[in-house]
Amino acid sequence: MESPRVVLKVSTPAAGRGPVTAGVPWPRGVITDPSRLTLADGNGRPIPVQAKVTDRWADGSARWVRLDWIAEAGVGEYAVSVGARSVSDGSTQPVAHAPGSDGPVVRLDGSKAGPAVDTGTFRFEWGIDSVSPANGPADHQTRVRIQVVWADDRIWDVRPYGIRFDETGPRSTVLRLDGRVGPPDHTTQPILEYEAQFHYFAGLSVVRVEFTLRNPRRAEHPGGLWDLGDPGSVYLKDASFTFALPGADVGRVESSRPDAAARGADDAGSQSGRSPEPPVLLCSPERGTPLAPFVLPFELYQDSSGGENWRGRNHVNRAGEVPLTFRGYRVNGADGLRATPIVLLPGLGITMPHFWENFPKAIEVTADSITLRLFPKQSADLHELQGGEQKTHTFAVAFGADATAEALEWFRTPPRVTLPPEWVAATGAVPYLTPQATDPHADYLALVGAALDGPDTFETKREAIDEYGWRHFGDIYGDHEAVYHRGPEPMVSHYNNQYDPVFGFGVQLLRSGDARWAAHMDALAAHVADIDIYHTTRDKSAYNGGLFWHTYHYAPADTATHRSYPKLLRTLGGPAGLDPDDPKAQKSRHVYALGGGPGNEQNYAAGLALHYFLTGSTQSRDAAVGLAQWVIDMDDGTKTVFRWLAGGDTGLASQSRGPDYHGPGRGSGNSLAALLVGHTLTGEAKFLAKAEQLIRRVIHPADDVPARNLLDVENRWFYTMFLHALGKYLDHKAELGQPDAMYAYARASLLHYARWMAEHEVPTLSRPEVLEYPNETWAAQDVRKFEVLRLAARHAAGAERDRFRERATFFLRDSLDRLQAFPTRTLARPVVLLLSMGYTAAHMRANSGDAAPPPAVTPSDFGRPERFVPQKVRAMKRAKLVVAAGAAGGAAAVVALILWLLLA
Repeated sequence: MESPRVVLKVSTPAAGRGPVTAGVPWPRGVITDPSRLTLADGNGRPIPVQAKVTDRWADGSARWVRLDWIAEAGVGEYAVSVGARSVSDGSTQPVAHAPGSDGPVVRLDGSKAGPAVDTGTFRFEWGIDSVSPANGPADHQTRVRIQVVWADDRIWDVRPYGIRFDETGPRSTVLRLDGRVGPPDHTTQPILEYEAQFHYFAGLSVVRVEFTLRNPRRAEHPGGLWDLGDPGSVYLKDASFTFALPGADVGRVESSRPDAAARGADDAGSQSGRSPEPPVLLCSPERGTPLAPFVLPFELYQDSSGGENWRGRNHVNRAGEVPLTFRGYRVNGADGLRATPIVLLPGLGITMPHFWENFPKAIEVTADSITLRLFPKQSADLHELQGGEQKTHTFAVAFGADATAEALEWFRTPPRVTLPPEWVAATGAVPYLTPQATDPHADYLALVGAALDGPDTFETKREAIDEYGWRHFGDIYGDHEAVYHRGPEPMVSHYNNQYDPVFGFGVQLLRSGDARWAAHMDALAAHVADIDIYHTTRDKSAYNGGLFWHTYHYAPADTATHRSYPKLLRTLGGPAGLDPDDPKAQKSRHVYALGGGPGNEQNYAAGLALHYFLTGSTQSRDAAVGLAQWVIDMDDGTKTVFRWLAGGDTGLASQSRGPDYHGPGRGSGNSLAALLVGHTLTGEAKFLAKAEQLIRRVIHPADDVPARNLLDVENRWFYTMFLHALGKYLDHKAELGQPDAMYAYARASLLHYARWMAEHEVPTLSRPEVLEYPNETWAAQDVRKFEVLRLAARHAAGAERDRFRERATFFLRDSLDRLQAFPTRTLARPVVLLLSMGYTAAHMRANSGDAAPPPAVTPSDFGRPERFVPQKVRAMKRAKLVVAAGAAGGAAAVVALILWLLLA
């Protein structure tokens, strides 16, 4: 069989060279040893490459492999092939990893003072003690200081406590530093946590830095409200990195020096007796602008986005005020709109790829240092990190000969890699994916394409409410929530990854090869991982590590930002801009008396996993695994106050629309889907075991389906979300080669509900009288009926299989036709729904014989359904028994009953 060959398209800067990372999928059984992979440029020249398996098929072969290499400008294509067997196989090592033939490599060494990284052109030495001297000549050290300034102007102590190599390899290596930030007198516990990842690349002296600053405290959320100004927040005046040239007086956490050859050249100049010339500062403030000299001292400060709506209500602070003072940025007194600067001193340079998008930001330069202010002191307001909130900033620092605009452009505008859609589809790594070019559903493609092209793109939506700033960038404007708004300014509503547009962006990227989808995917994945997830372990297990809901329906986000329920509505009594007599406003008053927090019905992890496979982002992987763990933790009755009265599961992982319903629903469906992601990413049995426990709790092959009242659309529409996830569970089990009794149970349950759907389900908008708001979203949601029946057809046979496929096609056709008739079809929610659903129709049409494997065992009797009773309900019942015992029999009876309850 001919060896597979995959051609990757790469967009690069116009000159120089720089690092490229790409996740590439492979068919089952093809890659058993990633060291066999070789890379060649468009001329067939071998390129050294580093390969790491990030996901495996059940047979152990690679499903996704991350490739790292150093690319050259102007080389737009690279071919990945399977080469000679590696040393581990007993034969010749491939060129891609052959020492001595692949140029500079990353090498690791160190001493008691700390580890060191040598990229072949530069050496970086670390010490745990931030003020310890570096090895080598002091005049070649570039020192780094991380500084955090509190609201009261105190400079807080940045305390590293751990340093390790997260990843190592000949092409790239990642060193991670963990630490805490607290008062300098050490009288109290540290308040903040930080993680710093330093990415080193073979043959380069440019380091990419990913720095995360986290407030691990819980939010107090009084009355169920999570707004800015919560007692769990911390307030910073400044947080910065300073990189100092030799001789500058600054604390150091890292030291770097050139290799021996470069040192010799520098030493010759320094020993010649000539007076050193004053340093020249060069800056390119924006992409596309040339380098120009600037006078020292230098300051570039981005105060706002520079957009038309830069002072919009999206940027309110805890007082409900917008503290932005001017539009855009200022550099040494001159004004501009949107800066993405490259700043250079001789031997030292810096850039940040999303500088203006994550405003406020500042860069300052003196004759011997460059300071990047991530939370700048120039801001008119303090920087609030909410309880459980974190922010990751990515930037690059160049040293020595690589301190050039040419080298840093690779980090200011990182290369984009796109995969051939035909190859991705053939691998099966993303089930049911087909190339966009072969999809016959033109109306579907037009609806999805509205996200990128036309008058109402997602970029246009972003500008409408100025969805920029470090807390907002990457999220989607929920413009569908503003359709009833009557105010003069756009109503701000945040989408918070509902229905997983991260996954939808990735699917459309893989189907089309259009890199614009990648830009949306990267930005949203980063936002979700930082802002939308509650990063604490100090609150309820139902909240810790959970995902916050989108802004509540038809309401302004205001000071709630990305935490759902603004306290403003308790003053207004309902969504602002709605008529007080409007049913939606009346309904909302009740909801806003309750407040909210992270909940199981808002849990989407598949997109984060796909982002990890495509980019190698460990932040996305960790976030996805964390959301799977959240499902287990929220359902764990040993973590609640009710554990003293009742054991067992809380039911928080399976409830939908309230604590009393544990049938097929959005909560149970999202929990199941997240657990499958956790099992895929880790292989840990606990995730699959919990998934199967939830399936048995939520659904049964003998359920009385009519009794579920699934045609009560307003209260039960979401049952298809669970059935869709159940179909994915069956796919997962089939790929694992486990068509066991649990597979048979789930399969029988899916078919049982699908039979009911085929006979009784109708298009939702065919009954507008039962809907509160018969809008475009209902048409888009009906695509789920297509997905469920499509999956059920794979497990059916004969006439029943044909019936399921016919009804699936009917619902898809009806949904798309109805959507096309709505002038509001390009609002965020319907487009997001179609990004991750409906693309499978082309696969179903092209694979009429597609069938799932039958169960290896088929139990003759699955028993009878059992009603699940949540822990709280059981605990309250027992509490009433205690009270009754006290009234009837006195203290002795109460003690006896409590002992019985605890031991039962």
